[in-house]
Amino acid sequence: MDALGDVGQLSSWSPLHKRMEVIDCYPDGRPHHVKATIRILGLTDKEVLEYRWGPDWMVMDADRTAQQRGQHVECNIKQKGVDKTHVRFDITVEPGRPLPGFIVKRATEKILDASVKGLTTLVMGDQDSGEDGQGPNPG
Repeated sequence: MDALGDVGQLSSWSPLHKRMEVIDCYPDGRPHHVKATIRILGLTDKEVLEYRWGPDWMVMDADRTAQQRGQHVECNIKQKGVDKTHVRFDITVEPGRPLPGFIVKRATEKILDASVKGLTTLVMGDQDSGEDGQGPNPG
């Protein structure tokens, strides 16, 4: 969870996140509200993100922007033995205008791909993600 909480590093491991600025934090130091500049499928958007944290989960919601009505991201982490962790991302995006389903699907896949690959690289270095196709297994 510490890797996800370090939003200042997000732009270093996610090619979609161009700029991140923490507005305020919870008493434990984890970010609460963050200003973000995102670039995906050739579109740049500025978002205000609200984070909520649990012991093994993170939820992030985005306010309405020029490109979307809303965004909801959930990340759950489950320990799988001594040296493996299963990370699951669920993302819901509501475009700001009607878009063909394949474009929404492509954008969602890019977000998931950047999240899984970037988080794996951040936590594990150059080691590969899990063999089960379920995402990274950061230790």
